[in-house]
Amino acid sequence: MKVSSAINFCLQYHKISSRTNTIKNYTFLLSKFGIVNNDREMESIATEEIISFLIGLSEGRKQNTKRCRYTTLSAFFNLIINTLLPEMRNPCQSPAAKSLFRKPMTSQCAIFDKDTIDEAIFRTLKIRNRIMLELMARGGMRISEVLGLKPADIDDQKLLLHSPKSGREQEVVFIPRKLSKRLLDYVRAKNIQPDQRIFPITYAGARKVVVKIGEMVGIKLRPHDLRRHAATYASRSGVSIEIISKIILRHADLSTTQRYLGKVSDCEAIRWIENLYG
Repeated sequence: MKVSSAINFCLQYHKISSRTNTIKNYTFLLSKFGIVNNDREMESIATEEIISFLIGLSEGRKQNTKRCRYTTLSAFFNLIINTLLPEMRNPCQSPAAKSLFRKPMTSQCAIFDKDTIDEAIFRTLKIRNRIMLELMARGGMRISEVLGLKPADIDDQKLLLHSPKSGREQEVVFIPRKLSKRLLDYVRAKNIQPDQRIFPITYAGARKVVVKIGEMVGIKLRPHDLRRHAATYASRSGVSIEIISKIILRHADLSTTQRYLGKVSDCEAIRWIENLYG
């Protein structure tokens, strides 16, 4: 079977059964793979060629990206083997490839308490920057979602996200009433039109804002720390993990949410036990 035919089969399969982001990942990777291998037979692809292709494609990228592309290519071969070529061996499944594209070790991210995040927000004098921080810290929004927000997306305390990262057609973010009022007041004061971005700055610019605000209160702060804070604060306040996962973080499964919540310190564990039974 030609590589080009296998690629077409795989993409048609995922167009029927997979989410938008998954389809994009396969389309990107297989288009690159097809450029150099379209006329080859699937069975002729060797492990060394797979490794060389992935290294060239992912040079300078993070280990997570390398791992993601490796698993996508491996899944492509598995699909063809399971449906069309049962006698074929998956060239991605070698010790060398598995070692090169192994899952990276994850370090525990810093989790900041409510007082620290509140101080960072309250000491932010520029209203635009403060609202951006609050949308991430109070609404659990990703920085890309904040930057893509338009007045037409605001419905009182609900913010509508179109084409979100999850691959769903639309998602809803819920925010506190005070924050909703500040956001609407800002839109009116700046005379921002319904189809215009409320925060027309780049990702790099927004990240720089967050980092500087963190330095102001003596912490190393990144945009995603604010989203993580929304989840951990809700969890420490007794909100169920189902609500945190489905409403605040909008994750597809609970295991992803659990990684956000971090470890519970001994002091916190004792405090909760005392609150429950003391």
